[in-house]
Amino acid sequence: MAMLIYSFLLALGLVIASPWWLWRMATSGRYRAGLGGRLGQVPAELRAVVDGKRVVWIHAVSVGEVLAAERLVREMEAALPGWVVAVSTTTASGQKIARERFGAERVFYLPLDFAWIVRRYLRALKPELLVTMESELWPRVLVECERVGVPVAVVNARVSDRSYPRYMRLKALWGPLLRKVAVFLAQGEESAWRLRQMGVESGRVRVIGNLKYDMQVDESRPMVKLLRQMVTGRRVLVVGSLVEGEEAFFRDCLWDFWKKAPDVVVILAPRHPQRFVEAAGVFRKGFRVCKASDMMADSKLPNPPKYLQSLPLVILDTLGDLAGVYGLADVAFIGGSLVAKGGHNPLEAARFGVPVVMGESYENFREMVESMKEAEAIRIVDGAGLGEALTRLMRDDEGMGERGRMFFEGQTGATGRAVEALVELISGREG
Repeated sequence: MAMLIYSFLLALGLVIASPWWLWRMATSGRYRAGLGGRLGQVPAELRAVVDGKRVVWIHAVSVGEVLAAERLVREMEAALPGWVVAVSTTTASGQKIARERFGAERVFYLPLDFAWIVRRYLRALKPELLVTMESELWPRVLVECERVGVPVAVVNARVSDRSYPRYMRLKALWGPLLRKVAVFLAQGEESAWRLRQMGVESGRVRVIGNLKYDMQVDESRPMVKLLRQMVTGRRVLVVGSLVEGEEAFFRDCLWDFWKKAPDVVVILAPRHPQRFVEAAGVFRKGFRVCKASDMMADSKLPNPPKYLQSLPLVILDTLGDLAGVYGLADVAFIGGSLVAKGGHNPLEAARFGVPVVMGESYENFREMVESMKEAEAIRIVDGAGLGEALTRLMRDDEGMGERGRMFFEGQTGATGRAVEALVELISGREG
């Protein structure tokens, strides 16, 4: 009965949202990509690549999850020679990066969570294991996987401060669904404890660490190489994953910051692609600013313009480059933390020995950030203290960057532990 109600509400929601959805497709082109696949049309190239092969299906929602899963995909392929690891995403940005990293033929959009659509994909893929990253659980997918005997594993499992109370209020509904998951491979002890409180049996929860510590960073990407050339001889502040509402803090503090550190170039990366133009517009009111994509185009001219060597502010409006750009930084700020969005991953910068600053909203990575605070490997500030903290660290990081790098190196290895557990799960199914 619960699944009937869920399916009815999902269908009703789609009907209600469809005018807006169609309007967005018509006016901005968003949501067009992969529409057929979401509605159950399994891509022909996907059918061809899995035909006659044993398959593992990995689902990664967006860019961050795709990058975290990249090494997992490679190591699963090495552990299971001859198998196909197929990858689905939810967002268009995640799809773009997944296609770049894994090849378009085995990457597809997650189908809508209706029985007849999910069944078409399960019949086409015939996966022997479904791996979903972090906290992405779709009820119908779980039910249909159980129906055909496909085990489900949640890798990098986490339960955030914000989602935990909601799960507990709906424990009676979520409990039966969580029991359909064969194993949760948790990022840390706190998430593991919360999963057990939500009704998951202790034997189905393991703590393996965070796969994002093992993320592969490609510093040879063309945009990273261009920016490295541009900032040679200058100090660099990288502001990563900025969300709506945070630009105002930086717009207000940058003038004073540049008075004290005039040689610094600021590379600012909005979190969401749809906000690239908007963010550039905010900073054009009073600052010399250029989008990185325009710089790339200009750099290919026969006589590249000289402004490329003197810009104070660059908007990084490309996908998949931020992880490498952090390696150019003298100081990094991690966005989504000055407003109540829960923050993003500080280790993307700390791995390079870069001192890291975050705002006070970091509940999405609370275990990680609290451990970094104990190691004096991160600085937490409010909006009022932002400029002073950045200026001070730009002068002298007091060893914070090195402590961050050492912290990062002490946390790696989760991917290997995940692969071992997943192969064990497949082997147990065969036995």
